Amino acid sequence: MLSEKRKQKVIALCQSLVRLKSYSGEENLVADYIKTYAEQNDFDDVIIDEYGNIMLIIEGNEEGPTILFDGHIDTVPALEDQWSVNPFSGEIKDQKVFGRGTSDMKGAVSAMIVAGINFAEDTAKSFPGRVVISCSVHEECFEGVATRQVSKMMKPDYVVIGEATNLKLNRGQRGRAEIILETIGKPAHSSNPEKGINAVYQMVKLVSAIRELPVITHEMMGKGILELTDIKSYPYPGASVVPSSCRVTLDRRLLVGETKESVLAPIKSLIAQLQLEDPEFKATVSYAKGEEQCYTGAVISDERYFPGWLFNDQEEFVQRPYKELVSIGLSPELSHYSFCTNGSHFAGEAGIPTIGFGPSPESLAHINDEYIEIDQLVKATAGYASIMTALSTLEFKEKESIKNV
Repeated sequence: MLSEKRKQKVIALCQSLVRLKSYSGEENLVADYIKTYAEQNDFDDVIIDEYGNIMLIIEGNEEGPTILFDGHIDTVPALEDQWSVNPFSGEIKDQKVFGRGTSDMKGAVSAMIVAGINFAEDTAKSFPGRVVISCSVHEECFEGVATRQVSKMMKPDYVVIGEATNLKLNRGQRGRAEIILETIGKPAHSSNPEKGINAVYQMVKLVSAIRELPVITHEMMGKGILELTDIKSYPYPGASVVPSSCRVTLDRRLLVGETKESVLAPIKSLIAQLQLEDPEFKATVSYAKGEEQCYTGAVISDERYFPGWLFNDQEEFVQRPYKELVSIGLSPELSHYSFCTNGSHFAGEAGIPTIGFGPSPESLAHINDEYIEIDQLVKATAGYASIMTALSTLEFKEKESIKNV
């Protein structure tokens, strides 16, 4: 599938990236390493945007589509005292590379970069269009927000998300939203609670009603989960004070076809009903807002609403990569992501034809003693090159008919 030289190249790159700590907002060391690596390996251009996303470009010798492979270079933190190995060692044992980000997702990023090098070498850059490897920032806390700049600059015709699929071929994902509920009460001394309105008790009413809402489902993606993840009252600590406000965060897993308005509508209806039943009931519902500073100093901000997406498995941009993957000996079952990815922007917001393919099962993300199997890393590298072959030969007229389903 890969020569021994190419196999060792992707393993070594994965180890090198893992050894550089790159928590969200601190990806500069990895970005600098990738920039130098790309410049030493015959990429035609290397661009770093204002947010610190780094794009590696291979130009074909004739007109054709822009194919963008996206993998994030930030990781969640590692509690080193809970690991049996150094999480930034890239240690190899039992045919696995260990370390934070190996599966999520420096292994896939390494595979994409080496696949690009291999593809350029094998084709002598005689192919239609161009290939872009997007090594993006701030995915772990803000899926798709930083990559808006990537799609604006690169204008991709097709996107391949490298998040873990266990070498399956994904053509959709559930989205994610953080919903904020707030109830407003009236403060009073707790020795005379009847003179106040306890915002926590009001919140209990609202949350209890929300738990009775029917759960929407999708035949492929499952349930549109709505789960309470935290609750806070004010003032806190509330010594001898009836709380005057209460705030709850709900995690909502989004399905295809939902909108910002449709997701909040049932909760707004409940609030209106509770206000009819109790004139003193006051509550609001909204999306959480986030703001993150990139390692470049730039700030990204928006509501925490990341839409789901799904494409028909018979679309040519799904079927042709599928057939190419089969032709190199893989068995890429068609599937979808259960978690959120940068595809929320590329496919969910921008409507760009998007698929997902990556090494490792989803379950290895964020765990202690995270690892990637070398066999999967090697197969993903070969797989990415085959997808480059498949998508670079698609005709433009085929792209124009593609619809999000």
